[in-house]
Amino acid sequence: MGTSSGSDKKNLDPDQVIYLSVKPGMSASDIGDELVRRGVLEGKIPFWWKARQSGAASNFKTGMYAMHPRMSADAVLQKLTAGDTAVVKFTIPEGFGVKEIAKRLADEGLVDEQEFLTKAKDYAPYDYIRRKSDIRYACEGFLFPDTYELHEEASVDAILKMMSEDFDTRLTPELRARAKEMNLSIHDLITLASLVEKEARYAEDRPIIAQVFFKRMKLGMPLQSDTTLQYLMNAPKEDVSIKDTKIESPYNTYQNKGLPPGPIASPGMAAIKAVLYPADTDYLYFVADRQGHNHYSTNYADHQVIVEQVR
Repeated sequence: MGTSSGSDKKNLDPDQVIYLSVKPGMSASDIGDELVRRGVLEGKIPFWWKARQSGAASNFKTGMYAMHPRMSADAVLQKLTAGDTAVVKFTIPEGFGVKEIAKRLADEGLVDEQEFLTKAKDYAPYDYIRRKSDIRYACEGFLFPDTYELHEEASVDAILKMMSEDFDTRLTPELRARAKEMNLSIHDLITLASLVEKEARYAEDRPIIAQVFFKRMKLGMPLQSDTTLQYLMNAPKEDVSIKDTKIESPYNTYQNKGLPPGPIASPGMAAIKAVLYPADTDYLYFVADRQGHNHYSTNYADHQVIVEQVR
């Protein structure tokens, strides 16, 4: 289960869904502890006492329940004895990395955050997913951003399998053939698409940014993508500093030429297609303004002028 402490549960939105898995053999006390820890109940004693007094504890039905923050003990008991179970739905947005996916699933009470991160490190069910010492999470980038439904118990293994199978299905034979035509391995395709996903906020920018990256690689220039530095930081920064560009890491695309060791996030289909069908321009530089719109130039002098204007 999630590792959040009780103190940050006060601000939960009352409409938020908190999934609770009731397994065979769980006592009213176990369930009460879990509900308090997750912010569903303020305190365990009223719940535990009512469950004992009414004999409800022996009638809890196992399964997945959708609870909400700050419910009354009576409302919770009614759900558990009625077996009012739920189909679990969760959505992973485009551009989420393994760390954000783990946190979101833990916040929704579906997995233990640490367990997810540990398993994602070596999870490589397809031959295009690489386990390498310099890759943070083997399946980074290969867990497709989508809305999922869980019909069985939520487990890290089941969720990893479901998300990677979704990715494998989305990558159609046509898309694979196009990558082959471009001499791009699937691993490199998704690595590049993850950079495009993180760099572009607007659809029109994706194919142009993809083209800039291809052109830079062709010329032997470093990609110099801030997104690869952001990947190394604990929290995102609006602007990376000169000091950040000196971080020692194979993911630092200021210091190393070519692609980083692997993807830095889960790209959506639009970013994948932008890499497979890049724009036809001569741009070598781009910079985003504060609204997230990118401005392009073919040479460094023009780029510097634009940077001064938009930043």
